[in-house]
Amino acid sequence: MKLALGLGCDRGTPAVTVERAIAEALAACGAVLADVQAVASIDLKADEPGLAVVAEQNGWAIRFYAAAELAAIAVPNPSETVRQYTGTPSVSEAAALLVGGAEKTQLIIEKHKLRGPDGRNVTVSIARIAE
Repeated sequence: MKLALGLGCDRGTPAVTVERAIAEALAACGAVLADVQAVASIDLKADEPGLAVVAEQNGWAIRFYAAAELAAIAVPNPSETVRQYTGTPSVSEAAALLVGGAEKTQLIIEKHKLRGPDGRNVTVSIARIAE
């Protein structure tokens, strides 16, 4: 199975919280880290240390999209709160779909949310990449 991850997180979210959210989302669809072929987020997170550490540990290059690119993607769970903070109604779902080149029907984990023990929030969406 080839998968694309879309990631969203609070500013300052530690890598351990990001890792836990990814592990939980992958487990929910019976996947493993080796299935991940593409990872993306919003360009506002390009300097986020927790995301950078997780990407480096897994050998992933994270693609960062502008809010306008993400906003152009139809998603099942748009959020006005997310739009207020980022300029797009979806980060993780839209990022997973964009980076995977997938259609909405291939979104297998819509929005896995985790609030870590550090109080930081992470959202992970997973799209199946068409073979």
